[in-house]
Amino acid sequence: MKKALVFFTCFNDTPGGSEYLPLLLVEELQRTCEVTLALNWRSDVKRAADFFGTKIDMSRLKTVAVKPAGSFARKIDAIIPVFSTRRLKALAKDADICISAANPVDFGKSAHHFVYLLRTFGDNAFLDFICHAPPKPALARLKQRLKTIVAESILRPLLGVRSTRKILSDASESIYPTSLYVERVMREFYGAFNGSVFYPPTTFEFTKTGIARDPLKVAVLGQVFPQKRIDRMIWIVRRAREIAKLDFVMEIGGALHDTPYVASIKEMASRESWIRLLGGIYGDEKEEFLLSATYALHAERDEAFGISVVEYMKAGLIAIVPDDGGTPEVTANQELTYSTDEEAASMLARLATDETFRNRSALLAAKRAKDFSRERYMERQHELLERIVG
Repeated sequence: MKKALVFFTCFNDTPGGSEYLPLLLVEELQRTCEVTLALNWRSDVKRAADFFGTKIDMSRLKTVAVKPAGSFARKIDAIIPVFSTRRLKALAKDADICISAANPVDFGKSAHHFVYLLRTFGDNAFLDFICHAPPKPALARLKQRLKTIVAESILRPLLGVRSTRKILSDASESIYPTSLYVERVMREFYGAFNGSVFYPPTTFEFTKTGIARDPLKVAVLGQVFPQKRIDRMIWIVRRAREIAKLDFVMEIGGALHDTPYVASIKEMASRESWIRLLGGIYGDEKEEFLLSATYALHAERDEAFGISVVEYMKAGLIAIVPDDGGTPEVTANQELTYSTDEEAASMLARLATDETFRNRSALLAAKRAKDFSRERYMERQHELLERIVG
């Protein structure tokens, strides 16, 4: 029986969509391999597996934490992951197959790397690139360039740690971007690499029936933090109410942590009765929330894929998304892809007032949702793992 090593970051107390991939990989790999799951920090794998309904034999799964325990070592590892890389390399020596479900990492041997989050690549220049950051002053650019040279050409080679750039340039590594958008921006910034797009799994399949839809309800699902642009989506709905002269309501399902941004969103909601903050919602509550809406909004512009957008479509919602990132690829409907917030508001108003347009958009969303069913995903995963395992 072959030995497989799977790396992921950790499983959170409030599970997110990205945590589904490593669990499904482990579930299928256990059928033919001895599997070790390496995590940055120890976390409740069984709880996560139960939450997502994956059938993992915990008695056969070996879990290992790779981040150092000491605070000083952790600080060093956060800059250059020397300690965690050494641990991964030691584990990889005994593995026939190495897989990262959390972006390219250095196993010290050829491996398979699934893109996780673009913001966690650990490459500040790449982050500036995907976020369309304004050009930095000449001195700041020079400092960044010097830091990159020191890290890439001196420190990392000295410590035996390859960077994302080095891994991508190695033709023996296999990279799986989450969308054509991710593949494009990675190639534009890093150049050619050996890889192909692999759409991630989506966490939710809908089973409830008989839930009445509110014809004016707009759903937003996801973490309440600045990158999600919740404040701009509130502006869009407010503007659509003015354009259409209709009383849209907006329900936001996402954990409300104690942050300044959440406080600002709460303050907006306190002034507008049509804004409803539901907090974190999961399971049956989440299903009922989505099935009771008619429309959905998304605003993050550098989204690698857009799991929540797939869930909107699976629930029968009509989603409006920005014209950047992976979400336009998911919806495949240019008529509901916006460049400006004003355009998004006009689209929402038109959906509510133009029945022909609304019905056409709903049919297209339902058709597209079938491409992201759990069955279709499992077929793709099985085909890929057959090639990887051999």
